[in-house]
Amino acid sequence: MSPQISLFDGGGSPVGPEAAPGSSPETAIPVSSVNAAVRRLLEESFAPLWVVGEIANWKPHASGHRWFSLRDAEAQLSAVMWRSDAARLPADPEDGMEVFAFGSLTLYEPRGQYQFVVRRLEARGEGLWRLAFERLRARLADEGLLDPARKRPVPRVPRTVGVVTSRSGAALRDVISVVRRRAPWTRILVSDCRVQGEGAEDDLVTALERLVREGSSDVILLTRGGGSVEDLWAFNGERLARAIADSPIPTVSAVGHEVDVTISDLVADLRAATPSAAAETITTEDAVLRGALRDRAARLVAGLRERTERGDERMRDRTARLREAWERTAADRRARLAVAAARLEALSPLATLSRGFAVPLDETGRVLRRIEAFEIGAPFLLRVRDGRVGARVESKQEER
Repeated sequence: MSPQISLFDGGGSPVGPEAAPGSSPETAIPVSSVNAAVRRLLEESFAPLWVVGEIANWKPHASGHRWFSLRDAEAQLSAVMWRSDAARLPADPEDGMEVFAFGSLTLYEPRGQYQFVVRRLEARGEGLWRLAFERLRARLADEGLLDPARKRPVPRVPRTVGVVTSRSGAALRDVISVVRRRAPWTRILVSDCRVQGEGAEDDLVTALERLVREGSSDVILLTRGGGSVEDLWAFNGERLARAIADSPIPTVSAVGHEVDVTISDLVADLRAATPSAAAETITTEDAVLRGALRDRAARLVAGLRERTERGDERMRDRTARLREAWERTAADRRARLAVAAARLEALSPLATLSRGFAVPLDETGRVLRRIEAFEIGAPFLLRVRDGRVGARVESKQEER
């Protein structure tokens, strides 16, 4: 059944079927009427549909609209994607990429151009999502934001854990359960935000910056449960990646399941496979902690004992060396004293007494060495080996 086509003359009056529109110059149809009729025919004849083909001549416009063609081996179809729909694309496709496009057939009346208005555009598998992911990953890698050398250690016994997630999500319940079981003394500070959908990335950035400003967290955990690539896409945003890199507080990212890897996982200081795994990673069980403290105490006591024993041994060695040095010094001094005594003995007048000589002394004990010291008739003393003998000068004779 052919759809009804309504035609109008130049003045806007309908042209009846009996007038055989377009059959003569008098019933000629205006171009605009033809295009309008064809547009209505296309739009009313075809419901929105999926079309598969390769991208060709993709042209982003400053207005945000996208013009391109869909083609296969035998034909091509002009297409357009308006700004509001194009804004939802994770990335612009590349020419030659095979895509699935959902939209409506229409005619652009001013030009009489038949085209396909696309509302959704998907590549095979995760094509566009993967393309956007790899483009951003490469750009951040070039800037050094993914370099393992810039990642900071995450504290194993934090006093306060900041959590960026949705208060209503299962991820938060898992984190709280694990932390309470393993380290009940740990304080959990939740910064609530949306974790998927339009505006979620802005929410995540705001929630992270809120915890940074608050300043009491020792580590910040960004987390959510599993979902589709589109559900997790907020964690692949460039703004969030840069906010994580700029955070002065160590960050842990745990998004989705073990197989899910996001840009936030790559930029964060530590990536955990799941929210529960993240909570286990940043906490230490009470029993383990107590055991570690006991081990450290035992090692400290053993170390102190060993150090004391080494100190005692060194002290004994030093004492022995000091005693040996003192004995050597004393022996040397005794030997030197003996030599000096012998020399003194040799020089002493008393030494001559032992050899049978006598030493004359005056009454003051001064040795009389020269003849002029003796006066005729004057008394003096003779010092002999075993005493003193009184004597008087009877005569004196000078030796020449």
